[in-house]
Amino acid sequence: MFNALKRFLIGRPLKSHELGEQKLNKVKALAILSSDALSSVAYGPEQILLVLVSISAIAFWYSIPIAIGVLFLLLALILSYRQIIYAYPHGGGAYVVSKENLGENPGLIAGGSLLVDYILTVAVSVSAGTDAITSAFPSLHPYNVLIAIILVIFITILNLRGITESASVLAYPVYLFVLALVILIIVGIYHIVTGAVPADAHSPIGTPVAGITLFLLLRAFASGCSALTGVEAISNAIPNFKDPAPKNAAKTLMAMGFILAVLFTGIVYLAYYYGIVPQEKETVVSQITAKTFGRNYMYYFIQATTAMILVLAANTGYSAFPLLAVNLAKDKYIARMFTIRGDRLGYSNGIIFLAVMAIILIIVFKGRTEQLIPLYAVGVFIPFTLSQTGMLVKWVREKPQGWLVKLIINFVGALISFLVMMIFFITKFGQVWSVLIFLPLIVLLFHAIKKHYNAVGEQLSLSNNEPIPPIEGNVMIVPVAGITHVVENSLVYAKSLGTVQLIAVYVAFDRETEAEFEKKWKKWQPDVRLVTLHSHYRSIVQPLTKFIDTVEHKAAEYNHRVTVLIPQFIPKKGWQNFLHNQSSLLIRGFLLYRRNVIVTTVPYHLKK
Repeated sequence: MFNALKRFLIGRPLKSHELGEQKLNKVKALAILSSDALSSVAYGPEQILLVLVSISAIAFWYSIPIAIGVLFLLLALILSYRQIIYAYPHGGGAYVVSKENLGENPGLIAGGSLLVDYILTVAVSVSAGTDAITSAFPSLHPYNVLIAIILVIFITILNLRGITESASVLAYPVYLFVLALVILIIVGIYHIVTGAVPADAHSPIGTPVAGITLFLLLRAFASGCSALTGVEAISNAIPNFKDPAPKNAAKTLMAMGFILAVLFTGIVYLAYYYGIVPQEKETVVSQITAKTFGRNYMYYFIQATTAMILVLAANTGYSAFPLLAVNLAKDKYIARMFTIRGDRLGYSNGIIFLAVMAIILIIVFKGRTEQLIPLYAVGVFIPFTLSQTGMLVKWVREKPQGWLVKLIINFVGALISFLVMMIFFITKFGQVWSVLIFLPLIVLLFHAIKKHYNAVGEQLSLSNNEPIPPIEGNVMIVPVAGITHVVENSLVYAKSLGTVQLIAVYVAFDRETEAEFEKKWKKWQPDVRLVTLHSHYRSIVQPLTKFIDTVEHKAAEYNHRVTVLIPQFIPKKGWQNFLHNQSSLLIRGFLLYRRNVIVTTVPYHLKK
């Protein structure tokens, strides 16, 4: 039943040679890998206004120069990451660049930041998409968290089906969103030009604002920079592109930058001119659309596409997280399971892990997007800064042709990224302080995992001259719970191995049962030694393990090895396992950590 459901949801398994068919062209890649950056248009301008409104609506004119600053940073990042794409055509982005040029720990900080950031990408995007849905249908507000979880599960299933198939589905909503916002901006500007929007709805640019401070403006700028999250995703996912991958990735990056600049500028300008004030239960884009078109079919079309892009922006995380996890796993910093491809040739373990962590975040933060965005944004600008700095070191060290121009581009990118990162820490410390705790802990975890893998490799290698002592005999111990075919099957198997000694062990909870069992055993298996253990506290594992330790200690004197054969019957149907005592699993779990004890299960399959 499970396999049938899996095939229905995910599809048939793909052969390894079909991997080449799972590459993306520029059109699909733009939709999949740019959805995070493009979707930030729906909440980036709103984050600027949320800061400015703390002074007054008169301060909204500052959103225009702030937006210009954000666009300048966008240009610097696009040019910088374009250079990274060509310098590191195999992907890896900030992690690979930082590790190669700045050292192990900077690389791990960048990698750890991005891993967390991609989890936040999913949580923030889906939460924001849910907000857009409930803005259009206010009666759904109480179900925000449930809706968000369902959407995460849906996107996860879509990605488990493979990147090409998910791209084919998700490209349409992304391009519909771009079309919808372009129409909104054009019609909005037309209304402004024709005088349909009152000129007194906003304060003129340059209007003095009492109480405005540089600290507040920097905080608003940092909030607006949340619109740049996801810019780095293309450089991480170069292996997903069709050949020539670097060239296609660079073109996709430039196209994304242009579209993002147009949409962000247009929304900020319309919000300013319309005099939009952020509201708790309605997004800024929703208010702009309502004032431009009214609440007609066009309003619901734009809200629907906005909700879709916000939800599907999570797909950037699903595309980039598994590839980054693969790079870290290859370097032994995280579990090797992340390098394994699933049935549909995607890195399914990474996809599932990402989904589980995102759902946990959504539940913990109750789907409140504004609480997640600062943490999300600062997590992006740490690797932004490290990757640009790493490129500076690379150009100075290698000095390729035209390196001075490349150096200047990356210097500007590194400087602005560092300034934005510091602005976040200074102005939003109360919301992002946790980064200073969990990021070092993640790096320590990376080191601990690598230390473990190195230790395992050293011990397993044949170059390790530690001799394996010879085994001159075997002592078989068979835990028995009754006189059944299951036990008989295990005893027959044990006898076939030519053991030195065979011991059946029975744990009794009362003396009468113990005596009765010994009597029956002598009649049934007189040639097999039976040891009965009395358990005063009704525990099977404790007296059994104590007995095995005693036997193992004595067997070691003769170079004998103790083997515990655990009888276990297997029901015909998998679900029936839950109906039976799982004591065999418990015994096996305890015994596996005994150094010189071999544990094996002898299955007896039931027929009905």
